[in-house]
Amino acid sequence: MFLALEVITVFLVAITMSLALAHALEFPGKMRLDAETYMAVQTIYYPGFTLGGIGEPLAAIATLLLLIAVRDRGVAFWWILAALVALVATHLVFWFVTQPTNKFWLRNQKMNRAGATFFNVAQSESGPTEVGKVHSAKLPENVNPDWKLFRDRWEYSHVIRAALSAMALIALIIAVAM
Repeated sequence: MFLALEVITVFLVAITMSLALAHALEFPGKMRLDAETYMAVQTIYYPGFTLGGIGEPLAAIATLLLLIAVRDRGVAFWWILAALVALVATHLVFWFVTQPTNKFWLRNQKMNRAGATFFNVAQSESGPTEVGKVHSAKLPENVNPDWKLFRDRWEYSHVIRAALSAMALIALIIAVAM
């Protein structure tokens, strides 16, 4: 049972890292895009990354359970604690930096009820359509002309999340290898 918990935890943390790393690896290319293209590209992440994102809170929960299970295993405990702290920091960056920016990108996007609830985006009276369907690649008239601030905030938050989740995965692998 303990081995299963270790494997599941490593797998969930690897999912967390892979999603953030995928965004971080796109960084150089996306920073070259003009506003219209960038806004069109941003909508492709939903629902796929949203679905994969379910693994992130599960990774933190599994890591906490593993931490409790190894509370008297010395050094392994500290490595798992380090992994948990890195995962919590990854979540904090998401909820306080990435998520508010997601709301900016998705404010004109039609989504199903679950997506609209998660991203806290108001939907029009015409009702939701397919998640991720681009309705307009052009910047709406009410968009902050300094859209690059939103772009930079979103892109850099994923670079930070990739680094934090990589640290979590490395610490966790060290712990389970002991």
